Amino acid sequence: MSPDTHVTAPTRYIEAEGTRYAYRCFGHDSGVPLLMLPHFRAGMDHWDPRVTDGLAARRPLILFDNAGIGASCGRTPQTAEGFAENVAHFLGALGIDRIDLLGFSVGGYVSQALVLAHPDLVGRLVLVGTKPRAGEMAGLGERVPEVAAHEVLTEEDYLYLFFGDSSTSRDAGREFWLRRHERTVDVDPESGPDSIRAQNALRADWNTPRGERFAELRRIRQPTLVVNGNNDIMVPTINSWILAQHIPQSQLIIYPDSGHGSLFQYPELFCAHVTRFLDSEVPFM
Repeated sequence: MSPDTHVTAPTRYIEAEGTRYAYRCFGHDSGVPLLMLPHFRAGMDHWDPRVTDGLAARRPLILFDNAGIGASCGRTPQTAEGFAENVAHFLGALGIDRIDLLGFSVGGYVSQALVLAHPDLVGRLVLVGTKPRAGEMAGLGERVPEVAAHEVLTEEDYLYLFFGDSSTSRDAGREFWLRRHERTVDVDPESGPDSIRAQNALRADWNTPRGERFAELRRIRQPTLVVNGNNDIMVPTINSWILAQHIPQSQLIIYPDSGHGSLFQYPELFCAHVTRFLDSEVPFM
C-alpha cells in the first residue's frame, strides 16, 4: 500500500507522442489500476480527496491531466476522441495495457470514446453525471451556461452547478469545497483560456449527432455502472437513464436530493458502490 494520499502524492511527468503529461499514482500496490477522468475545466485537484482516497484503498489509482490542462503541456484536443487518443498514448507510455475507468461529466464523454476506440484497454467502466453523444438537454439549469463560463468558479458557483437547493445538499457542498482545497503544495494550475475554448468545442461536438442516435452505446461491452443525482442541472439526469437503457451490461444508481456532484455529496456511499462494482466477478451486483 502506497503511503501517499490525494493530498501528498507527488506530481509525476511522462512524455508520450511528444506531449508531457502530469499525473499522480497512489493507493493499493496491486490490482487493476483505476484511471479517473474529470469534469469540464478540471485537473487532478478538482477531485474530492474522500472519493479518491476511498477508491484507492482497494486498488492503484491514477489521476491525469490531459494535454494543455493543469500541469500537462501540449494543445488541448477539441473532440472526445482526441482526448481519448491522448489517454491511450499516456497509458502506453506508462506500460499499462489494462485499466478500469471512471469518467465524470465531460470525462464520461472521453471514457465512452476511449472504450469504443480501444475496447481491450478497459475492463470495467463507471460513468458519473454524464451523457451519451447528442444526449438530452431538457432539464438544463437556466443559469448553467452563464455560471459555468465564469473565469474563476467560486464556492457559490460550485454550490449552484454541482449541488441541490436543499440545506442538506448545500451543506454537503460546502464540506466538499473545504476538502477539495486540502492540498496546498504542488497544486495544479487552472485551465487557461485556450484549453477552455478547446473543451467548449469538445462539448459542442459531443452534442452533435453522428448516425443513428445512441446506436454506438450498444457497442460498449464493458460492465458499466452509471451514477447520478436525481436532479442534475448540468448534465440532466435523464441522460443517465438513456445510458443505462442502451449499454448492454449496465446498471444505474440515482442518489436522492443531489445534483451533478452526487459523488461528492455522498462520498462514502459512492466509494462503497463503485468498489463493490469493480471488485465483482460478475457484470451485475
